Amino acid sequence: MTLKTVGYTMPGVHAVTVRLDMAYKDGDEALMMDLYSPPQPKGGAQVPAVVFVLGYPDVGVPNSLGCQFKEFGMSTSWARLLAASGLVAIVYTTRTPATDVHAVLQYIRQNAASLGVDAQRIGLLAASANVAVALSALMQDPDLKCAALLCGFTLDLDGSTTVAEMSRTFGFANACAGRSMDDLPSHIPLFVVRAGKDQFAGLNTSLDTFLTRALARNLPLSVINYPSGAHAFDLDEDTDASRDIVKQTLAFLRFELVENSHR
Repeated sequence: MTLKTVGYTMPGVHAVTVRLDMAYKDGDEALMMDLYSPPQPKGGAQVPAVVFVLGYPDVGVPNSLGCQFKEFGMSTSWARLLAASGLVAIVYTTRTPATDVHAVLQYIRQNAASLGVDAQRIGLLAASANVAVALSALMQDPDLKCAALLCGFTLDLDGSTTVAEMSRTFGFANACAGRSMDDLPSHIPLFVVRAGKDQFAGLNTSLDTFLTRALARNLPLSVINYPSGAHAFDLDEDTDASRDIVKQTLAFLRFELVENSHR
């Protein structure tokens, strides 16, 4: 599982600049982040950034997988794709996911010049059980510019307890507990991917409710439904449809953070 990489690739993924194990939060066991930058940033210009959000604690807990989230093939391959697309990508370790994401964002903004990051143009990417933490971050940080959310557990709405139950089962942070759709800012564009054959019980039912409520609020929302796709199709499915959705995800993030930077 830790070795799986995104099935789509592009020129430049092996030419990106990688800075490993930068401490973004000190303590008894410092929390680290890795930064992936475009191959040839022009004239030292500051570049928009995407934080790959983590919903599971991976510091100070037993780790049966042998490596941390930021070292997973999924994380490193997405980060290289983002950097090759002209964006800075950040992956990190966490002890308390719901709050550590804000520490990452604070560190990036405070050190933007040395990191080569445009502090005014930061977006989020999250997948699966990491999506709840990304949504929570959007609810608390209105300065974020966009978020791409893939096949994710969102928040419990209309009396559902699916996300809470899956959080207890799998150990991810149910960061939106007690929140509602009204807590989401109305100005941050969302790109949501749904896998029609997602194998996690209740995920699509919960996601469908989220999408319906987002449309009812007239949020800036783009949705892709991949009818034959399963969970983590970006890693597991060698299909043109899977690769095209990855390309569209990258295109959305680039558009919102670069082409649409006047917003």
